[in-house]
Amino acid sequence: MENEKVLIAPSVLSADFSRLGEEIKAIEKAGADWVHIDVMDGVFVPNITIGPLVVKSVRDHTGLFFDTHLMIQDPVKYVDEFAKAGSDMISFHVEACPAPEEVIARIRRAGKKAGISVKPGTPLSYIEPILKMVDMVLVMTVEPGFGGQSFMEDMMPKIRELRTKFSGIIQVDGGINVGTAAKAVAAGANVLVAGTAVFGREDYGKAITELRGK
Repeated sequence: MENEKVLIAPSVLSADFSRLGEEIKAIEKAGADWVHIDVMDGVFVPNITIGPLVVKSVRDHTGLFFDTHLMIQDPVKYVDEFAKAGSDMISFHVEACPAPEEVIARIRRAGKKAGISVKPGTPLSYIEPILKMVDMVLVMTVEPGFGGQSFMEDMMPKIRELRTKFSGIIQVDGGINVGTAAKAVAAGANVLVAGTAVFGREDYGKAITELRGK
């Protein structure tokens, strides 16, 4: 992981699930840095996606960094399963558990990097006590649950404030395209999650290059 450049993490939520392994190989060839894997349980968010078995099934298709975003209740129960399946980073929502420190400790014991995520309406004060414990903070710029939503530009002050308090990785997820990517990076983000902005394009390589601002 490099904090010196902007990393692009295409979200497989927008990929063609009938050929997921091929899609992941395609974004690797196109220059993606990470694979962003959205895990939803239909409880914490109103959608259901994939579980550890799918992560395991695509792990052998790529050497890319697997960035697993748990949008689920009681994430501590599933950390070990996603770690064994091949996740490199596991992030979870502070709103989903009463003791985030326990989840972080579980992720560390599994030998993985830890991230904490906040919904648009959650103030940074909720995560300030644990900032020193995590490698990454994921700031949602849409309400979690579905892809293709519009970017919430009013989250930019939140990212700027976070950058003054946190020297690690700041990831932004939701509504990222060429225009909004530049705004997120200017505010302090260094990892961008992009779904339809990559998988919705015919040329994945061109899409990723444009998101980097090149």
